[in-house]
Amino acid sequence: MIEVANRLHTVEEYYFSKKLREVNLLIASGKPVINLGIGSPDLSPPQKVVDAIANSLFDSNAHKYQSYQGLPELREAMASFYREHFEVYLSAKTDILPLIGSKEGIMHISMAYLNEGDAVLIPNPGYPTYQSVTKLVQATPVFYELDARNNWMPNIEALEQLDLSKVKLMWVNYPHMPTGAVPTEQVFKDLIAFAKRHNILIVNDNPYSFILNDNPTSIMNVKGAKEVCLELNSLSKTFNMAGWRVGMVVGNSEHINNILKVKSNMDSGMFYGIQKGAIEALKCSKMWFVTLNSVYKRRRDLVWELAEALNCTYDRNATGLFVWAKLPAYIKAEEFIDLVLKEHHIFITPGTIFGSQGEGYIRFSLCAQEEDLEEAIARIK
Repeated sequence: MIEVANRLHTVEEYYFSKKLREVNLLIASGKPVINLGIGSPDLSPPQKVVDAIANSLFDSNAHKYQSYQGLPELREAMASFYREHFEVYLSAKTDILPLIGSKEGIMHISMAYLNEGDAVLIPNPGYPTYQSVTKLVQATPVFYELDARNNWMPNIEALEQLDLSKVKLMWVNYPHMPTGAVPTEQVFKDLIAFAKRHNILIVNDNPYSFILNDNPTSIMNVKGAKEVCLELNSLSKTFNMAGWRVGMVVGNSEHINNILKVKSNMDSGMFYGIQKGAIEALKCSKMWFVTLNSVYKRRRDLVWELAEALNCTYDRNATGLFVWAKLPAYIKAEEFIDLVLKEHHIFITPGTIFGSQGEGYIRFSLCAQEEDLEEAIARIK
């Protein structure tokens, strides 16, 4: 057998890729598994979005290679979206790069800025891809701990005590996944000041701002952010378009050009019809968010009831597509979810997949029908 690259020895298959095979085997064997693990929206995009992609198929340019920078009208729609919802003013020509899902942006940014031996600040708990991509580009993960006592916000004093000499990049993710914690403006100000002191590029991963959140925020709204920050955003959760793979990275033109050097060598542009659909999504009125969140609020109420039935506690002020719940003392997360899966055929995510600080926690997804959530409650009770 031909030896794989050394970088593959530093990462494992993504947790959900492995675990969902187990869940699917149970379903195939006739077990009525309710999946509350993964955050894959089960609701439909706006109808005008679906119509836009369908109608675009007859355009003369629909099936050609597309621009690496996306359609000009897509970048304009993204700029308008940031202006309307975040009061952030971006140049559609220079400050925005559409992505085939924001997840690819994590790789593109890392490839653009990290050399072997560079260090990266990664939240614990946090999205596992930050760590895996850092390892794949042969940089070194440096974890900074988040906890409930500090509302899952970075402790700047603790960060200052770390050896930051090789740190080049810092991942933050607010509103936070998996905990749903919402930042204050002061948190962003402190992060920007920290980045300037230590010449660190901060990337805020921001796909959850509009889910059960009355005050969508962007780090780019804070003075000085454009000098030291990038922000990733996505249409996946906001408009139920996860499978469409549409995202964006925003920041100053120099950063965007550096990322484009990577991206333009990795793909041949986003499918024309998806861009047309994304343009219509970004034009949605605020009534879309009201309607979407009315569904998620009903589901969250049921998940809270389910969490209580499992003797868990949770923060009612948290936002986002998940409920982050604390287990009773001395109970291990992975053992607990395996027991619930075996005895009640309910799949819940263990907090440990997000880092060591996730031990003692579990995460429920709101991407399930109300009748499934009611059934899950009945099984537990």
